[in-house]
Amino acid sequence: MSRGVETCERPGKEAVERELERVAFDKDGLVCGIAQQHDTGEVLMVAWLNRDALRETLLTGQVCYWSRSRQSLWRKGETSGQVQRLVEARLDCDGDAVLLLVDQTGVACHTGRRSCFYRRFGAEGLETISDPVVTPEMLYGR
Repeated sequence: MSRGVETCERPGKEAVERELERVAFDKDGLVCGIAQQHDTGEVLMVAWLNRDALRETLLTGQVCYWSRSRQSLWRKGETSGQVQRLVEARLDCDGDAVLLLVDQTGVACHTGRRSCFYRRFGAEGLETISDPVVTPEMLYGR
């Protein structure tokens, strides 16, 4: 565990398979995942999870999403090193959204910002409210 963060006990494979049945995956087999920094409450990002991604996340404690553009599993931080370690996962009342309380290493956004929610609607239109911490080139070597 990094930085001494306590995580909830990892469920076993049988328990995960049983609980996956409670998730209301959409017609494409996806469920919305909201990543939130566990200790500050900051919303970091929203992404999609399919059954395999959610299973891997719950079993390993390393957050994994489903990339709709690549049509493949997306292990957060695999190329950038900006990983999300699962502290706790919660299912909403309708079963169609998963809240992932995470311990974020570095930045969550591909733009180099801590959060993907760096723009707000203002009187003059969208306003940028946070600057990049690192450049995308530093994150991805491009």
